[in-house]
Amino acid sequence: MNAVIGPNLPDTQGHFGPYGGRYVPETLMHPLQQLEDEYARAQKDPAFRREFEYYLREFCGRPTPLYFAERLTGELGGAKIFLKREDLLHTGAHKINNCIGQILLARRMGKSRIIAETGAGQHGVATATVAAMFGLKCVVYMGAVDCERQALNVYRMKMLGAEVVPVKAGQQTLKEAINEAMRDWVTHVRTTHYILGTVYGAHPYPMMVRNFQRVIGDETRRQILEKEERLPDLLVACVGGGSNAMGLFYPFLEDASVKMAGVEAGGEGIEAGKHAARFQGGSLGVLQGTRSFLLQDEYGQIQLTHSVSAGLDYAAVGPEHAWLRDQKRVEYTYATDEQALEAFMKLARLEGIIPALESAHAIAEVMRRAPKLGKDKLVIVNLSGRGDKDVAQVAEKVGLQMPK
Repeated sequence: MNAVIGPNLPDTQGHFGPYGGRYVPETLMHPLQQLEDEYARAQKDPAFRREFEYYLREFCGRPTPLYFAERLTGELGGAKIFLKREDLLHTGAHKINNCIGQILLARRMGKSRIIAETGAGQHGVATATVAAMFGLKCVVYMGAVDCERQALNVYRMKMLGAEVVPVKAGQQTLKEAINEAMRDWVTHVRTTHYILGTVYGAHPYPMMVRNFQRVIGDETRRQILEKEERLPDLLVACVGGGSNAMGLFYPFLEDASVKMAGVEAGGEGIEAGKHAARFQGGSLGVLQGTRSFLLQDEYGQIQLTHSVSAGLDYAAVGPEHAWLRDQKRVEYTYATDEQALEAFMKLARLEGIIPALESAHAIAEVMRRAPKLGKDKLVIVNLSGRGDKDVAQVAEKVGLQMPK
């Protein structure tokens, strides 16, 4: 294993080995540099840290519990399974951690308008929430297909005062939403801050979002040591762009005894256009500001993607994940739509917890691995969000009928 893993990266240019960087129009170079400089100042400012921690605690509901899933553990018959309950946060997912950090930066920079992209809608809701908190205008770009399958979150964003713009170009999902958000930012750079929702995009976003989300792993580390007096054997999280996974993994990267698994969206199977598992058929390329693994054809054209989960339905993965895969520090696998739906129902029926479809991919991987591990082993899965937004979609998929 390479001695330089995560804690010492990215370098000053935003690179994680060959990945990352800043590939944007000239118009965006200044606002990105301004953001990087402001973030560097904020990191050294105790007042910023106090304010960030205050809102995480008093508004968002941190710390979230590390919950022993006793019935799921018994059913699978292997390792002890713990759930990091990010689903219990205000707005229903881990996304709010990053949004709190970025809205505080936007205020420091004197921005009056916030834009964001969203897939499953959880980042959009979190962005609309923090914009409402501080009285800033908010516009959220969302693929038209995602607007339909995540209608509940569209209503939530509108109730919070955000303008939701359905994007009807291309596949009408997350990639196109990001394209539109970047076009908006180019046009309104002086007044606008772009709250990007994951560990993707141009530097400093992958580093900054990771650092705002590392509260997940920092808490998890303290909690498992308190409960079990040792570190876990395995961490599991779903990976779209990859912020919930990086948030959990990052504080454990230098602990060689802790294995890690990131779970991508296998969709309907690993065939072109039917999945969003970038490490199962992707290649190195540049998309939306950074260099990473992409699902693209031989000519560099971005391929269609598919996942039952809107939040994982994206053609690229965060650059630090690509680096960690190269270093063999994290193993990346995938779960299909069918496996995720089975995991969704199993967690609901066994633990009384309805997970987000994104998180259900991670549960599916735990269901596969835990029975093969000894009962003395400890597995922690990041339950990155709750499934309210997915209930209607899953009910249709599994054939649940409304009573007449």
